[in-house]
Amino acid sequence: MIRHFLRDDDLTPDELVQVLDLADRMKADRFAYQPLAGPKSVAVIFDKPSTRTRVSFAVGIAELGGYPLVIDAQASQLGRGETIEDTTRVLDRQCAAIVWRTFGQARLEAMARVSRVPVVNALTDEFHPCQVLADLQTVRERKGKLAGLTLTYLGDAGNNMAHSYLLGGALAGMHVRVSGPEGYDPDPAVVTRAQKIAAETGGSVAVVRDPRAAAEGADVLATDTWVSMGQEGEAEQRAAPFLPYALDEAAVEWSAPDSIVLHCLPAYRDREIASSVIDGPRSAVWDEAENRLHAQKALLTFLLEASR
Repeated sequence: MIRHFLRDDDLTPDELVQVLDLADRMKADRFAYQPLAGPKSVAVIFDKPSTRTRVSFAVGIAELGGYPLVIDAQASQLGRGETIEDTTRVLDRQCAAIVWRTFGQARLEAMARVSRVPVVNALTDEFHPCQVLADLQTVRERKGKLAGLTLTYLGDAGNNMAHSYLLGGALAGMHVRVSGPEGYDPDPAVVTRAQKIAAETGGSVAVVRDPRAAAEGADVLATDTWVSMGQEGEAEQRAAPFLPYALDEAAVEWSAPDSIVLHCLPAYRDREIASSVIDGPRSAVWDEAENRLHAQKALLTFLLEASR
């Protein structure tokens, strides 16, 4: 059966540990694994701008012995309206896997329904699971474990990062708190799914309105832009309600004495995160950015092996 990675809970808790263990080994020895030697090609499609996703997938596929076929969707037939299914049926006859950074999750699901090779979510409006894999690898490096830790996300609790933290953190047995202003809460279906996973892994999930209550004692603090791609027209109306949810020095002070700070980047400095925090001693942001490479290499290797 072909294995896809469309959202965080497409891995079981045990499989998540397998992928993170492999990511650690790949980080320790970057060129020891060559599952794409041939080279086999992986299509990496971008509907949205990208720096970290583009670089980490292109470098990672090359390090796995493969060829990264990077496609700008607007310059392809997808951009003129060719159906997703028709594009997929061409790509899966020539490529070992398909990675897509796109808009709605439904587009990715349409691709996965017809694809005969693994499809990977490199970001949708609803989920960003590859980023959270890298985040979990980073937290485990810094803390030595994931289960039992408290991860607090401050900001837009209804965006893709919040959803993926809820699912990915629950899979890892973490206590996940998301906190944002009224009107920007997570999808209730995602919360329900995360609660069900957490009940099985020993974690917990909570949506907390008060940012101080959410951050108090947290082992990990995370945030993301207040204005995701496609929401630029809402920037002004979001500024005031989101201000209390900034990841600033006060939030760090509320957290555990040895807490670490994450941001998936790009950061709007001194808005959702203070420059003194992202550049400060608690920041794990640059390890987090590097670990996109190792976590995604491990994920691709896992999916290719599981799909044989």
